[in-house]
Amino acid sequence: MKIALMDSGIGLIAAAAAVRRLRPDAELILSSDPDGMPWGPRSPQGIVERALAVADAAAQHRPDALIVACNTATVHALPALRARLEPGIPVIGTVPAIKPAAAGSGPVAIWATPATTGSPYQRGLIQEFADGVEVTEVPCPGLADAVEHADEDAIDRTIAAAAALTPRDVRAVVLGCTHYELVAERIRAAVQQPGTPPLVLHGSAGAVAAQALRRIGSGPDADARTQGALTVLLSGRPSALQLPAALAYAEGRLLQAVSHAG
Repeated sequence: MKIALMDSGIGLIAAAAAVRRLRPDAELILSSDPDGMPWGPRSPQGIVERALAVADAAAQHRPDALIVACNTATVHALPALRARLEPGIPVIGTVPAIKPAAAGSGPVAIWATPATTGSPYQRGLIQEFADGVEVTEVPCPGLADAVEHADEDAIDRTIAAAAALTPRDVRAVVLGCTHYELVAERIRAAVQQPGTPPLVLHGSAGAVAAQALRRIGSGPDADARTQGALTVLLSGRPSALQLPAALAYAEGRLLQAVSHAG
């Protein structure tokens, strides 16, 4: 079994680690775009062009499925990616976990990049899945870039700025960018109010990993004895697992440890 994941940068390692936990034996192809990132400030057509190039690089390795582990690419490029690759390679997009967040009790905040915040795509998801629920869209300028470079000071500043825009009575936060899942506990600490019930964070990594397995007719096997290989592509170039700052996060270290074990 071979599963590819694509993103502009290291946001894909959250979903890759989720796949590893479900299926240690799966071979992973991580295809990112350090030459072209960040994608967020690009035009929609520019995002489509970069996403197609990254996907084509992954497709050369003949994966059984491709996870678009990037909210921005899902918003702008998913139809083009599916037109290019399906039905030969199932393409799984990353959708903000608004539906499960809205199913809980209390107001919800959606942390996302400025490009996604307020977009027709996100507003459509809110209307479809959170009608009647108090939802606050919180733009997080600079947070994905800070996470990408493991810039501790910048991560603290950008999280604090977003937390200041988040209503104090929020009971759930949707992590609307895959990069944010790498600093989820720091986000929780910044938003959690003293004396209130535990804040619930809703990411997408686990859901897209499980969906990819379903699309290829497989299921989890956390006890698999074999360890799948790991292939890293940086703007199409083969590399070791040295995505910028990837090893600063637990998910990156997990992938490195498992790949070395194989």
